[in-house]
Amino acid sequence: MSRIITFSADKSFANDLDSIIEKSGYQNRSRFIRDASLFFSEIQQRGELNNMKDEEILEGHFIIHYQHHNSVETKLMEIKHSNEIEISSSNHSCLKHSHTCVDIIQAIGSAANFRTVIEQLQDTPNVNKVSFIPAPMREEGCC
Repeated sequence: MSRIITFSADKSFANDLDSIIEKSGYQNRSRFIRDASLFFSEIQQRGELNNMKDEEILEGHFIIHYQHHNSVETKLMEIKHSNEIEISSSNHSCLKHSHTCVDIIQAIGSAANFRTVIEQLQDTPNVNKVSFIPAPMREEGCC
């Protein structure tokens, strides 16, 4: 069952909020404010990956954009077979429009190990971009 939660804002803030919501592609304020609140709460609780405690366990997705080269493929295989992080799944695609390859790796591990893997990938020639998207924190849910 939904509950209505309200808050007050001056006209300028309300107009700016409506503009941000529209630019973000949301269809209504409620969904935007819900998602923004959850995102902000998670950042406040866990922080960004660079600021998390070393032993914090998290899971999420690495997104690695690169140009095919033995150095990248070798580094990806080393990471997949190392004990740094536990890989759940991996996917490779060729992006024709941007002329780039992309690997998406779902993994679980400590914040320190995720930082290590990101540093290794960033230091690998022909890697164009490395992103990490952590899964949201939940106490319970579907899985």
